[in-house]
Amino acid sequence: MFDVGFSELMVIGLVALVVIGPEKLPRVARTIGHLLGRMQRHVAEVKADISREIQLDEMRRLQSQVVDSAREVESAIRDQAREFEESMRPVAAEVESAIGAGVSEVAAPQVEQLSELPPVHAETARAVEAPVALAKAPVAAGDVPATDSVADEPSHNDSQLDLFGQPAAGDLTRR
Repeated sequence: MFDVGFSELMVIGLVALVVIGPEKLPRVARTIGHLLGRMQRHVAEVKADISREIQLDEMRRLQSQVVDSAREVESAIRDQAREFEESMRPVAAEVESAIGAGVSEVAAPQVEQLSELPPVHAETARAVEAPVALAKAPVAAGDVPATDSVADEPSHNDSQLDLFGQPAAGDLTRR
């Protein structure tokens, strides 16, 4: 910033010695040194505050981008699920009518019907693989799925944490 060499410092020192005097010069130099140190600390604090504000602003922007993309993914999944549900209604109706009529086997959908279905994304395909495999299995006239009270309750997996469910009676501990 400033180009001050050794010769310039010597001139400034001699002028200060003459103007201030040898008795007050050490005290004035000490005071100037303290003031310069305070100024440097203040500048460093301002730089750190500005840096923190910039990082905070970047984090807010990143958070809004993540929230927006999560909403987009959620709406895409809901749309795909709705389309899949609408496309499977005729098959479900056929299965229900076959069960009600006592037909031994349900006819698979025709190729023309399958070609009319919208394309399925990889995430949606993985989510619906199990129900599709069950729908493809032949249903005999006497085969009616057994229901019991345990099937109505959601299954509990000990390796998965349920943040929104009610804790079991044995899970509550007092301290």
